Amino acid sequence: MGFRNKAKRKEKRAYFLRVIYIFSMLLLVLAIGVMAQDGNAGIQEAANKVKGYFDTGCDLMYAIGAVVGIIGAVKVFNKWNAGEPDTNKVAAAWFGSCIFLVVVATVLKSFFGI
Repeated sequence: MGFRNKAKRKEKRAYFLRVIYIFSMLLLVLAIGVMAQDGNAGIQEAANKVKGYFDTGCDLMYAIGAVVGIIGAVKVFNKWNAGEPDTNKVAAAWFGSCIFLVVVATVLKSFFGI
């Protein structure tokens, strides 16, 4: 009789473990279904945030260009007053870099339709 009781307990234990396993899998599937989000909505939200940051980034680029332009103007003025021969080249380089910043921001805005 002792042997049969052990076998029945093993069967009950195995059945109980299967029920717990199935129940935990069901809970896991439900939890994943509840936590899952629509991929399109997430991508759209990210795109809208990037568009919002892009305008701020362009304004920051314009501000950096203004500071670089002022520094370049001071350097060119000092070279010009000192009578150095490469003043035209330095002026063209500083002016070109400022124009490049403005053009890049404008082209990126029009290219991505922002």
